[in-house]
Amino acid sequence: MWFVYTMVTVFFWSGSDLFSKMGSAPQDKNSHWKMVIAVGSVMGLHALWQVTAGGVQYDPVNLLRYLPVSALYIVSMIFGYAGLRYIELSVSSPICNSSGAITALLCFLFLGQRMSGLQFGAVALISVGIVALAVLEQRADTRARRLAGQATDRRYTHSALALALPLLYCLLDGLGTFADAFVLDVVMDEVSANLSYEFTFLAMAVGAYLYLRLAKKERFLPQREKVKYVAALCETAGQFSYVFALSGNAIVAAPTIASYSIFSVLWSRLFLKEKLSKGQYAVIAAVLVGIAILGLE
Repeated sequence: MWFVYTMVTVFFWSGSDLFSKMGSAPQDKNSHWKMVIAVGSVMGLHALWQVTAGGVQYDPVNLLRYLPVSALYIVSMIFGYAGLRYIELSVSSPICNSSGAITALLCFLFLGQRMSGLQFGAVALISVGIVALAVLEQRADTRARRLAGQATDRRYTHSALALALPLLYCLLDGLGTFADAFVLDVVMDEVSANLSYEFTFLAMAVGAYLYLRLAKKERFLPQREKVKYVAALCETAGQFSYVFALSGNAIVAAPTIASYSIFSVLWSRLFLKEKLSKGQYAVIAAVLVGIAILGLE
């Protein structure tokens, strides 16, 4: 069943990635805080519905017990949302999506989790595919700029910020996923963990809103941020299935879920009418083969 939850997570998070990119204006320096408000408000409403109309029992002490995991996830996402303003930095993608490999290694070393030889081969195929697609994306972007007579902005390829954002995301997300695997194994169940995360994100959204209004003197108008809310719905749905995927088989699920970046590229081509090269189609096909192997294993 872990594989079904993994694929549901991949589907929704790739959608969240696509809509987050569409809703992140490069000129808006507060775009990442607005994404936090959108995601936190949707997650908070989902959590409140579960403990009221849904009748789910929740112990508030779990909010504190899960706080270290929530903090790692949320801070990594803030770095990720900030990096979306540099989305032409496709070269940063392999760094971000290495977090699944970091989690798999930590689960192997400290939690004693193992995978079969066939699963290892499939995970390796997926991981290599993620890096290969990022390289192809970066080369295609460079060629497009040259044809258009545009110089590549060095701020988006060689600056400390350009490297720091994806690296911080990778490290924090990898540690967060590992911590999550441990918590789900010995501390609390999946529903309690997910509710704790959603309530924490709601508190973060309130803080982000107050920061924008009081410190930045900027209004947040939900009707102007519809795309961000579509991304938030996808993020919330993916998070719900994510904890069940991790609790079932974290060492394999984590790097497989990282393949959502592959699907977000595919969705952008389908819905934004952009073209894929033969090399990109080949990489996507290879990743799908790896995922199919895991599904049949």
